[in-house]
Amino acid sequence: MDYHKLINRQWILKARPTHELDPDHFEYKESEVTAPRSGEILLKTHYLNIAPVMRMYMMADGGGYSTERILNIGDVIHGRGVAEVVASNHPSYRVGDFVHGQVGWQSYKLSVVSAKEKWRKMTARQLPIHYGLSALGMTGYSAYCGFMDRGQPKPGEAVLISGAAGGVGSLVVQIAKAMGCSPVVGIAGGQTKCDVTLQLGADAMIDYKNEDVEERIGELLPDGFDVFFDNVGGDILNISLNHMSRYARIVLCGGISEYAKKEPFGPVNYGKLRMKGADMKGFFVYYHADQFNIAEEKIAKMIHQKQLKVLVDIVEGFEHMPASLIGMYHGTNIGKRIVKVDSSPEIVY
Repeated sequence: MDYHKLINRQWILKARPTHELDPDHFEYKESEVTAPRSGEILLKTHYLNIAPVMRMYMMADGGGYSTERILNIGDVIHGRGVAEVVASNHPSYRVGDFVHGQVGWQSYKLSVVSAKEKWRKMTARQLPIHYGLSALGMTGYSAYCGFMDRGQPKPGEAVLISGAAGGVGSLVVQIAKAMGCSPVVGIAGGQTKCDVTLQLGADAMIDYKNEDVEERIGELLPDGFDVFFDNVGGDILNISLNHMSRYARIVLCGGISEYAKKEPFGPVNYGKLRMKGADMKGFFVYYHADQFNIAEEKIAKMIHQKQLKVLVDIVEGFEHMPASLIGMYHGTNIGKRIVKVDSSPEIVY
């Protein structure tokens, strides 16, 4: 391999956001690619993940939600990716292996395969490799482990899902339906997102941009919900607490509506949890690493059996990384947003 012909394209942190992101917070740069030394692998990035929490890594205080090391000015921005091993001096990795893990916003990465990079080798399943950033990666693990382990759903139970047209939410809708939960009600913004999620199997949708969420939950779930899988937080969480059944479970998976708030959010009616004997449970996907293999096997089986469709929003081109993240906060994505780094054909592995 002629390493001198390879160029590592990178996006680095130029300036810290206080709340809202804009293009001036990002800077493009290029660096050289070198051969891996003993114990190292060289990875070529094919796809990169876009997630709302990425803004937190860029903020001085982590925004109160950072789950990775807070970036310094000039650092390559954190982010998981699907990458191919193109050169290896590591006994456990060979050329042609596909992995997903902490690639960062760059087209190549020289890795010492440390635990903090959270690499997972991909299993050949005759599915597109970008599923490693959606159904067969942390997004899928979040949906399956968060819903099944923290939500403890049972067939016939009523389920409410916020952010139901997103990467995690759209999977939870389908998992809930597959296991016999009923009704399964989703919340999303805009008619298009609601229509897409209905096509995935939701029994009903609430358009928070054009409908009264409080009123619609009351209409659709007159006896309340048994499980609320929350990807949004904020006002939607507050409203949901008015509609719990006895012994309901609320899973706090995400809080995109809160990430730009200047003051920390807290539900004002949390006392209703006590009145209903309900549980509100935090969820952090990496605490469930021992369940990842099971989750991936179950989801892959559902995909092959046509019980689950993978909803992805693929943006073409590494140059669009900043705009793709900024757009997440304006709801421009339907399904899991990822960026295809190069123009090569889709790879099925």
